[in-house]
Amino acid sequence: MIVFNKLWLVMAEKNISTYQLRERCGIDSKTIRRLRANDNMETKTLNKLCSVLSCRLEDIAEYIPDS
Repeated sequence: MIVFNKLWLVMAEKNISTYQLRERCGIDSKTIRRLRANDNMETKTLNKLCSVLSCRLEDIAEYIPDS
């Protein structure tokens, strides 16, 4: 399973709110909800997040094997 727990840590470090992230990335609140729920995410959305946050994918997402 891919989880986005690191995303919220990076956002806190960079002092970026979900509102600011939505505005800068051009994503909607539904996408934020999907990130919080660790739902499937399009690679173009992940690309936007990494670009806006100036980070690498592994800084915001992590693979955790299913039990």
